[in-house]
Amino acid sequence: MAQAELGVAYSLYTRIDIDNVECLNEAVEDSGKTVFKPWEERLDREKFVESDADEELLFNIPFTDNIKLKGIILVGGENGHHPKKMRLFKNRPHMTFDDVNSAAEQEFDLQQDPTGTLEYTTKVVKFSSVTHLTIHFPNSEKFVGLCRRRGGLESLMRVWWHK
Repeated sequence: MAQAELGVAYSLYTRIDIDNVECLNEAVEDSGKTVFKPWEERLDREKFVESDADEELLFNIPFTDNIKLKGIILVGGENGHHPKKMRLFKNRPHMTFDDVNSAAEQEFDLQQDPTGTLEYTTKVVKFSSVTHLTIHFPNSEKFVGLCRRRGGLESLMRVWWHK
């Protein structure tokens, strides 16, 4: 199956409860919801979210049912314009910045990846039966898109960055 066909076939886009997605510290209200896109629109750079007061962003992402998250790919901009760290929290709805000091289920130091070829593999045991995912980017710049792919027991989340 071609890459584009895989993206459409395994999309988690329809399993995200978009109406209840929260993005804390977004400069424009509800712009965090716009980065969740169907596969075929994943490279659309017109819709994005930017942080407001500082560089932190916190996404609270509810799903309509259980998913199993196995990996995350972030596509960053060039010349150092990419997030440096990502923290994942499982099944902790409505987290705030006061809550991010607690231990995350998994943390990643991120590398620049403008082509989206580097996958950050999650601990499958920790990310099975996920009904809610919170993603904390302690230093972010500009989100362009967020898309998910799912296949059987596999789930892959793709986050696109650009500046």
